[in-house]
Amino acid sequence: MREWHGDIVTGLSSRDADIRDGKRVEMLVQEQKADCIVLAAAYANVDGCERDPELAFAVNRDGAVNVARAAKMAGARLLFLSSDYVFDGRKAAPYEINDARNPQSIYGRTKAEAEIKLMELLPNCCVVRTSWLFGLGGKCFPDTILKLAASRPSLDVVNDQRGSPTYAIDLALAIIELSRKNAEGIVHVTNTGDCSWFEFAEEIVRGAGLSATVRPVSSVGMARPAVRPAYSVLSHASLRALGITMPSWHDALHRYLEERQS
Repeated sequence: MREWHGDIVTGLSSRDADIRDGKRVEMLVQEQKADCIVLAAAYANVDGCERDPELAFAVNRDGAVNVARAAKMAGARLLFLSSDYVFDGRKAAPYEINDARNPQSIYGRTKAEAEIKLMELLPNCCVVRTSWLFGLGGKCFPDTILKLAASRPSLDVVNDQRGSPTYAIDLALAIIELSRKNAEGIVHVTNTGDCSWFEFAEEIVRGAGLSATVRPVSSVGMARPAVRPAYSVLSHASLRALGITMPSWHDALHRYLEERQS
């Protein structure tokens, strides 16, 4: 909302409608008379999804379908935010848009099933997969690391999961461009480059000028309810084909740290 200029843009939140309520969603979409809808709403607590699959599917799959149906009735285009968790993480090269979905977690399954249903309902919709999102205004990995590093002499971070950190502002700018280009199909949108969570944490601590030591550990010793993909780097070929480029995650992190201090 902060980055989108030059168009009439309305931001609707969960206070305006619970996307599980199809009738309410339909009414709101009809009222707005939008040309394009960006669906960013989700139950994104990955471990929470594992503990409450019913809620996860109700929001992430069925709620998304409600929005897609409303968009179809209103003649609006739809851009849907999806995730690297639709993949199993067993590849050793960046995932392409047509690689097989094989989610290993409930969250991943909800997103994968939503993708399939939305593309059946609206063949011209745009599915934007992203990963390792961070930014101001909500809980994110850099924020957690900065708080821990400021209060502890050392911290353990997993070194056997690899992906591409993505700054919310850079993702927002890409979404705006994709919307204006009337993009269709699946597009992968992340900052460029990749790292492990350990390498990301090291860079966060270093960039903030903190003295805490970051130690690499195996994810086996830090088991969590939901399985995380070991490798979920997304290829940028689909984004480049649309003439859109993304900054590196190093550059994005530097801007995030500056924004956090301002």
